[in-house]
Parts: sequence; C-alpha cells; structure tokens
Amino acid sequence: MKITKSDKFLANSLHQRRQKLASLIDFPTILWSGCSIPRNYPALTYPFRASSHFLYFAGLPLENAAIRLESGKLELFLDDAPASSTLWHGEMPKRAEIAELIGADAAFPMAELKARSTNAATIAVQDSLTQLQQSQILDRPLAPPKSPTGIDLELTQAIVSLRLSHDAASLAELRQAAAVTVEAHKAGMAATGNVQIEAGVRAAMESVIISKNMTYAYPSIVTVHGEVLHSEHYHNPLQTGDLLLADVGAETSMGWAADVTRTWPVSGKFSPTQKAIYDVVLAAHDACIDKISPGMEYQDIHLLAGRIMAEGLVDLGILRGNVEDLVEMDAHALFFVHGIGHLIGLDVHDMEDLGDLAGYEEGRTRSSRFGLGFLRLNRVLRPGMLVSIEPGFYQVPAILNDSENRAKYKDFVKWEKLEKFADVRGIRIEDDILVSEEGREVLTGKLPTKALEIEELVAVSA
Repeated sequence: MKITKSDKFLANSLHQRRQKLASLIDFPTILWSGCSIPRNYPALTYPFRASSHFLYFAGLPLENAAIRLESGKLELFLDDAPASSTLWHGEMPKRAEIAELIGADAAFPMAELKARSTNAATIAVQDSLTQLQQSQILDRPLAPPKSPTGIDLELTQAIVSLRLSHDAASLAELRQAAAVTVEAHKAGMAATGNVQIEAGVRAAMESVIISKNMTYAYPSIVTVHGEVLHSEHYHNPLQTGDLLLADVGAETSMGWAADVTRTWPVSGKFSPTQKAIYDVVLAAHDACIDKISPGMEYQDIHLLAGRIMAEGLVDLGILRGNVEDLVEMDAHALFFVHGIGHLIGLDVHDMEDLGDLAGYEEGRTRSSRFGLGFLRLNRVLRPGMLVSIEPGFYQVPAILNDSENRAKYKDFVKWEKLEKFADVRGIRIEDDILVSEEGREVLTGKLPTKALEIEELVAVSA
C-alpha cells in the first residue's frame, strides 16, 4: 500500500491528538466505532456512521472496530473481512494496512480486545448492540454518555477539552464541508423556479453534496413551513408568496460537518413584510458575528441577538415597550424561540451526545427562562472553536395562540399588527463561524445573506 502525503498528514494529526490526550489522563481508554443497524433483514442496513469520539482518534470510519489508547500509543482492534465477502464488497484493506494508514502502534483481531481491557475508560456509543459489547468487555455497566462517572467522566472531560478547539486536520475537513454546503445552497436557490414541491429543491441541494462524495450532516430541512424548526417533510407545493427555508449541511467522508440555513422567496422577490422581518433577522445575524472573538461569552451573544430582534420588532410595531425590559421578560422569545447556535465539528451539534458536559462550562446549568433554556452552548469562546450563528423569527401557532402567553404578553404584543405579517411563517439565517486568534472567520461567508443578493440567486431559475 502506497502512503500518500495526505495519509501522512492524517497519521501525524492523529498522533498529536493521542499525545494530547495522554497529557490529560493516566489510564487506558477504549473507544468503539459502532456497527450497522439492520432495517428489516440483516443484509439491508441503515447507513453506517462511526462514533465521533472514535473518529477523532482513529480518523477513518471503520465499522465494528475499536481502538485502545494509553500513554500516547494507539492499538487497533479490527477483524479482517472474510474471503466470502469479496464477492459482495470487493477486496477490502487488511487490518495491517489500515493500522499503517492511521499510524497505529499495533493491531489485533477483535477477539484480543478483552485481554487488553482492564481498568479502561470509555464513552458509550449510540447503538445498543455495541453498548452491550462495551459493557461485556469492560465487565461493568455503562452510564449514558451525558452522565458518566469515575474514569469515564475524566475521559469525557479530557476529550471535550480537546475537541472544543479544532486542529489543522479538522479545519481542513471543515472548510471542505463548508465549501460544498455553500455550493449546495446556491444550487437550491437556482432550482427553485423549476420545481413544484420542496423535494425538488432538496434534491438539487443534496445532489451537489453527493456528487462530492459527501453525505448530509443531518436530515435536510427544506420547507415552506419555516415555523417547524426540524421539519423533515418535503411534499408541500412551492407557491408564489411562500418563503422557503433550507437548513442543509454537508458532511465529509471523514465525518466533519457544516450547518447552514438560508431563507428565500419562492417567487424570487420578498414581499415588503417578508423583507422587513428578514432584515431584522439579518441585523441580529451580522451583529452577533461581529461580536465573535476569543474571551467573549457565547450567552452574551445570544442575548445580543434577543435585543436586536426585540428592537426590530418594536420598530415594526409588533412589540411595544422598552427593549431591555422586553428581553428580560422573554417577549422576543415568542418569535425567536431557540438558542443563537451551537458547536460544530464531527457532529453538526458537536459532542451533544455528552449533553451539557460539552456545551456548558463546568458549574453552569441550563436556564429555566423561556427561549434561553434552549441555548446549546454556554462557554467562553476560545480560538479554534467553530460555532453557528443562527437567529430566526418564527410564528409558531402553538406558542402564539397559547392562552397563557396571550395573557402574559397582552400589553407587549400588538396582535393586530402581527396579523399583517402573516406571510412570514419562519425565517432563519445561519452561518458557521471559526473563532480565530484575531477574532473570527466566516467559513460559509461566500454564501450571500443580503435580501437583494438572495433574490438575484433565486432569479437565476426564473
């Protein structure tokens, strides 16, 4: 097997990661990749996705594999494919070849893992079959990833500290994912005038991603019902007057993600009310990005978005009152219901399997406030972090028609004025921002955000 320059870069990067881990913990660690899950019979499986914690140190999306890390060394545990599999899957790399590619210090069949598992820490993977294997080999029960104990907690904290800031290898992957995502969004805008339903735009966007040998980092959201935050339906017709919200991101073959949202008019032209709300969301988006820098509190950026949203809605006559008071009582959260963003990396919501152990500084807990309680990241920003900035405006019937909300905010929301903005179901504008030593870099900055530029991209299809 010929080792290329890029292979050496990968192996060197993985070596540096495990050296850093060794400086933080003094016990062995075993990380499993996971296994495919059958859909309805064993040979027909859902697409396999290796555990992100495994990927961070092993680099390759190997299935049914494990790695043992100790004192900066890596042992690979993987069975060679049986000869009979060649008919169905072709020639597969041997264990020794894979070990060389990732810079492993030794390689063994899976049967030998048990003998090397004494006093090892781990993080439970998502699939139940592998969880059972983890528990059996370690000979102890496993806590959920978001609530580990003992050495598993120490390992989790160490991995969080490493994965919070991206190294050169991960940034190279993240930039690729961002570039393809930008291309996909432009393709979706250009296709809008030539398709009848949401699925047509989705197909145009995902075809770009697939053509680059990538997959989508999460189920694509392509919907005229932007008030449904995680809509996964694509059957609605595209009609004049509709806004189309597309939240679509690419994931590289090595598992690194991008996460971008744009909202555009199906007709190619925002109505006056749509543009008015769009510009409020964009003002929050731009102001928050301008505040990204090392040492900045991410929660303060979220609250800044809230103030700008509240101020804009006051100017439009939808809210009434003092902006600071409106934010304090969460009146803006009637329309901006989620957090300003999250970490991005190997997971689109990076390390969210670990719950708030990753997203929140030690000692911090979730707020009980409406809206603020959905903030996924509450940390001081530091160089190398990649975060999303994604303010939005949504008219969610279950929130706006709730009798308690109507009573609580009756003096602060001009409901009759809001009715004039009925053609705005949901608007979100999202980009991926790298915290740099000097401030920030918008990895997805080549995708326009201004209303006129968006209109021009959609007009290509007209």
